[in-house]
Amino acid sequence: MNYVPICAVEDILPDTGVAARVAGRHVAVFRIGRERFHAIDNIDPRSGASVLARGLVGNLGERLVVASPLYKNHFDLCTGECLEAPEQSVRAHAVQVRDGRVFIALNPH
Repeated sequence: MNYVPICAVEDILPDTGVAARVAGRHVAVFRIGRERFHAIDNIDPRSGASVLARGLVGNLGERLVVASPLYKNHFDLCTGECLEAPEQSVRAHAVQVRDGRVFIALNPH
């Protein structure tokens, strides 16, 4: 996989997300606690707006999710699955942290 640098770890506050544009794709990168990172597409499939990085992060049962700030659909941060409407799921992307920087590899599917 080809990993692309996004930002410094310190640029993302714990339990929040940031948006980045990588190879023409809008991506949301989330920091969960101090050491866990996840990335999904940032485009809300229902509205077409690039807003998922601004959503609230939390848990629904055992699933770590972000709630879209527009329609409140929940997206699994590990898989990108939309819990309310699976046909509106987004892509999840691999994340690595190296030397205090966050990198992602875009999932083409």
